[in-house]
Amino acid sequence: MDKQSALQQMIDESGRIVFFGGAGVSTESGIPDFRSVDGLYHQKYDYPPETIISHSFFVENPEAFYKFYKEKMLCLDASPNAAHRKLSELEACGKLSAVITQNIDGFHQAAGSKRVLELHGSIHRNFCMRCGKFYDAAYVRDAAGIPRCSCGGMVKPDVVLYEESLDSDTLQQSVELIAGADMLIVGGTSLAVYPAAGLLRYYRGGKLVVINKSPTPMDQSADLLISGKIGEVLGAVSCR
Repeated sequence: MDKQSALQQMIDESGRIVFFGGAGVSTESGIPDFRSVDGLYHQKYDYPPETIISHSFFVENPEAFYKFYKEKMLCLDASPNAAHRKLSELEACGKLSAVITQNIDGFHQAAGSKRVLELHGSIHRNFCMRCGKFYDAAYVRDAAGIPRCSCGGMVKPDVVLYEESLDSDTLQQSVELIAGADMLIVGGTSLAVYPAAGLLRYYRGGKLVVINKSPTPMDQSADLLISGKIGEVLGAVSCR
């Protein structure tokens, strides 16, 4: 049996699938990832990207932070791809329990997914650091320099920066979903970012699928390993 057929058979036999994804899920939508050859970590800036998107840098150099953030992370003109759409379809037909994502672009919700756990937050939620007023992503994009609230406070994206903790409720829900899944599909992630990648150890089932273009630390543990583009692989799956 070829790998695509094996994936289809696993999905056919499952009813509590959880999908765990990373930046590679959105690269087919034109969103840059971090660690691939053309990823953000391989581009030239005055500071390394991992420094720019840290909490301390945000506090100390908000102008430089927002310049990078608006240019490279606030991608409002892109749209969901075949992977996002198929995951939404699998949820709608009762196969998929939830999507757990490291991405902040909101594409899963835009494609129709209802239960999405965003480990690293979302560009679509922004709050004044002084009064808590909400602002959408377009407001941040269109602001000249540092986005400011009507009260004068600085607006911060609801994204988890380096040096910040993940939301404990989101982590707990993710642990419970992965522990209760009868199939876990891991896609588009190098599994290099912790604590997010550590969530996979809670899976106890026998259908662990890894779909990624490059090797991951979970390859040896996978029941099915597919090297390829996540959109092409999931796009060929049927919900039946």
